[in-house]
Amino acid sequence: MKIADIRDILKQGDVPDEVMKEILADPRKGVQTLVSSYMRRLERESRERLRVESLYQVESEFYKKGIHYVAGIDEVGRGPLAGPVTVAAVILKPHWFAAGLNDSKKVTPRHREELSEKIHREAVDISIVSLPPEEIDALNIYQATMLAMYQAVKNLKVQPEAVIVDAMPLHFPFPTVSMVHGDARSASVAAASIVAKVYRDHLMDEYDQKYPGYGFAQNKGYGTAEHIEAIRNLGITPIHRKSFEPVKSMILDR
Repeated sequence: MKIADIRDILKQGDVPDEVMKEILADPRKGVQTLVSSYMRRLERESRERLRVESLYQVESEFYKKGIHYVAGIDEVGRGPLAGPVTVAAVILKPHWFAAGLNDSKKVTPRHREELSEKIHREAVDISIVSLPPEEIDALNIYQATMLAMYQAVKNLKVQPEAVIVDAMPLHFPFPTVSMVHGDARSASVAAASIVAKVYRDHLMDEYDQKYPGYGFAQNKGYGTAEHIEAIRNLGITPIHRKSFEPVKSMILDR
């Protein structure tokens, strides 16, 4: 075989045993370099599979009991001065694998997009709820987040048999686990954090077009120095949270 042919074969995920034996027996230096690279890749992939599988510790306890529809719930957007709070509920197939699955804050924007697309394609069910600033102002952010979480579960087409939620103390008529840093400890919650983050980021990109000058595409509504300066110069928009400081004080000062 030509070295180029061997390179193409080793790029594939599954190399037949007979072919691999032939490649391993090839004494050419170029071939052995390709084999070393292939083995290192397999090792990385194996470590990543083990890491992702470790995120199924809580889910696995449910799976052992015959409970397979486990919904992970997470939110994004509790802290910003503008934009909605967004909650996602995601039910994954048992032990579903996606390389890089993790807390959305630990995943690059490009990989978040890829993971979100894969989750949307392959998850058992997904529900997303965004509550606008006026509801956040009326309820307070804690109550609005909790309401959105209950609504996200209610909107699932597949009835969950158990729920894992990031930190919030929710109550359902089925087993519910509240985990601090659940988005880094549960595969289902991590998937929900990615779906919610990508969805809200897209909304803020749209708001950046609608309300130019605030940098919503970059700051996503968080209170950066540039964002606060823009509020001073341009005023508040309909998507600003009027109960949040310093927006609240800026309104009173005008």
